Amino acid sequence: MSDQADSPPPDIEDTSNESINGHDHSHDHNHDHPDGHKDTQSQTEVNGHSVTFDVPEMDCPSCAGKVEKSIQSVDGIESFDTRPTSGTVVVAYDSSRSDSSSFVHAIESAGYEVTGSSAADDLDSPTEGDTDDRSSVWRSLRAKKTAVSGVFLGLGLLVEWALTGLNGEVANVLGVIFSLSEVFFLAGIGFGGQEILRNGYYSARNRNLDIDFLMSVAIISAIVASLLSPATSLYFEAATLAFLFSISELLERYSMDRTRNSLRELMDLSPDEATVKRDGEEVTIPVDEVSVGDIVVVRPGEKIPMDGEVREGETAVNEAPITGESVPIDKIPGDEVFAGTINETGYLEIEVTSEAGDNTLSRIVDLVEDAQSNKTEREQFVERFADIYTPLMVAVAILVAVVPPLVFSANWTQWFVYGITMLVLACPCAFVISTPVSVVSGITSAAKNGVLIKGGNYLEAMGDVEAIAVDKTGTLTKGELTVTDIIPLNGHSEEDVLQCARGLETRSEHPIGEAIVAHAEGKNVPSREVTDFESRTGKGVQATLDGVPHYAGKLGFFEDLGFDLEHAHVVGPENELSSEVRELCDRQGCLNLVEDTVPRLENEGKTVVLVGTEDEVEGIIAVADDIRPDAKQTVDRLQDLGVEVVMLTGDNKRTARAIADEVGVEDFRAELLPEDKVNAVEELLESYDGVAMVGDGINDAPALATATVGIAMGAAGTDTALETADIALMGDDLSKLPYLYELSHDANSVIRQNIWASLGVKALLAVGVPLGYVSVALAVLIGDAGMTVGVTGNAMRLSRIRPNRSQENDIEG
Repeated sequence: MSDQADSPPPDIEDTSNESINGHDHSHDHNHDHPDGHKDTQSQTEVNGHSVTFDVPEMDCPSCAGKVEKSIQSVDGIESFDTRPTSGTVVVAYDSSRSDSSSFVHAIESAGYEVTGSSAADDLDSPTEGDTDDRSSVWRSLRAKKTAVSGVFLGLGLLVEWALTGLNGEVANVLGVIFSLSEVFFLAGIGFGGQEILRNGYYSARNRNLDIDFLMSVAIISAIVASLLSPATSLYFEAATLAFLFSISELLERYSMDRTRNSLRELMDLSPDEATVKRDGEEVTIPVDEVSVGDIVVVRPGEKIPMDGEVREGETAVNEAPITGESVPIDKIPGDEVFAGTINETGYLEIEVTSEAGDNTLSRIVDLVEDAQSNKTEREQFVERFADIYTPLMVAVAILVAVVPPLVFSANWTQWFVYGITMLVLACPCAFVISTPVSVVSGITSAAKNGVLIKGGNYLEAMGDVEAIAVDKTGTLTKGELTVTDIIPLNGHSEEDVLQCARGLETRSEHPIGEAIVAHAEGKNVPSREVTDFESRTGKGVQATLDGVPHYAGKLGFFEDLGFDLEHAHVVGPENELSSEVRELCDRQGCLNLVEDTVPRLENEGKTVVLVGTEDEVEGIIAVADDIRPDAKQTVDRLQDLGVEVVMLTGDNKRTARAIADEVGVEDFRAELLPEDKVNAVEELLESYDGVAMVGDGINDAPALATATVGIAMGAAGTDTALETADIALMGDDLSKLPYLYELSHDANSVIRQNIWASLGVKALLAVGVPLGYVSVALAVLIGDAGMTVGVTGNAMRLSRIRPNRSQENDIEG
């Protein structure tokens, strides 16, 4: 009888991963392998105290590498996670051996300012850098210094090439003569290179071979070479490098802020204040001060500040921020509402059911932030490749600068500049951020459309699935069962059948049992005394009613009990179904349950429940579940995208076939127990490279855990569903499945584009350096700034993908 069976959630597993730049450390959440789903628990929740630091200037992998090395030196650290895409550092530590101020000091000793912290007492005051305004990047002190640097660089070029009459000797320092243009270039270096040299110092102190260190080496080498050899003047090259690289860093910060802004939009969904009824008066207080049980007042047009239950008022609520569903949902007293959703029309009084940090929206934001720790296979490959690429390119740069002059008597100055240019290309910044910015863009875009993806590895895996196994009840169907037919047998009435069925199903938690009980209550059928209740998973239930053993369940359940189901006496000639079937039976007044009655009902897509005692079958109850209106369209769209759709159900084959035919599914597996669904998913994994399983996130937990990607339907407000699945569809909107696949598939395409474009451009530039086609300026503008902005902008295209979009908007390439 059971289409789904209760089962515990999958095991919890903690894993670790290699950090950026090859430094080992533990991450809060990390699933190294998306296949074989394991739901994780934050390391920071397990091992004592944890704190999150806001470090906005940590906006690249090399920045994170310096912070990681500095943090590792603090005593008592248990795990940490640097997240350059959000500019945060999460640290778990033993509070008896250290405190959060030690980590603030460690982060700042790496050269990065801490602007905020979940342990706010550790900071004296808010800092200037603590802002969400992207435009502040161009009003920052570094931007002003870069502008001044550009002015001096321009003046130096003007004097050297246009106003040559002014370019005479203006200074003599320790025997070194400087022209006016060289003074301008040095001033440009001073203003533009100050931050570069500062960061390079911290990189050297933390023994981190990153772009800041390489650029510092290049600038200092050019200056030293010019001072030691008066015939070699590389001040222009050093000034150009300082100015252009500073612009590159500002552009990178601006691009990263665009990525971070998508997450900020999620955080800004919930209002900061709430109007609460206290002591008979309405008081406006911060949401952090609202307690469970408080009554919150929400007027038309206002955002609902907390999760809760409607106590007074009726309205329509726009739940798009949580579920992605654009059609407002009617709410009446007793209905659940979520923080961040919008009250459209009426006045509401809501009883708060969860703390501010534990509501549905907060959990979504937390899971999206934590998803950055779950690195994709491509991201892990990129990081391993970067660990090899940078040292190799540094070695190449040295060889380019030294070998031609020594071996072929080439011009020292020319090849020294080529070496500096190769150093610029040695940093794989654009290459390394190509994957994480795409992942963050994809995950936050999905969250704003009601799809919660709990890690980049699942985003990547979902885009590569070849088959989707879909549970029937509550997924392809609405999961709202109703009684359609009652056929009393062997001298019993409809009320007798319903009364027994109600008694048997009262303690059942299965949707079929709940539908039968609701129908009996609607008919005012009295209940009976129930004892010795027992559920037979996948078959039915049994109990003693008023001292008599009774059974309810599938046809096979009663066959196993030894009943003769081929001839059952029908009561009442007025029953149309009974009359029609009776004509086919050689015994007047009988039904053949096995060959005709049950198959007929099942062919109509109904689930049949038999009710009886140890001696006789008392009657038949048929229950039906309406198919979701968008089920067929969803299946058709997935098949158009090349994804095989397979339906899994615990229902009988005839009912399963009727549903499958109606929604257009060719492959279905019926009469499955929970373990059978696991076996079905395993069989699919043998035939397809990737398999997603869609279910309710609770009853289908074993199958969700077995699939490459587990997807839970209707997870809004459901803790278990949010924790169990790899991906959660926040609303009961089946049409989000094609959107999810398209988003994931396109995200994989964007990641591939970013990786190969950044590598290809670096390779072309590297080849062009010794040929004289690539200058320092081109290396910085194209290889560093250009590619960083390019891969970020390409990743931002994922935010354009919307549910139910047309095919011509697909992102490919």
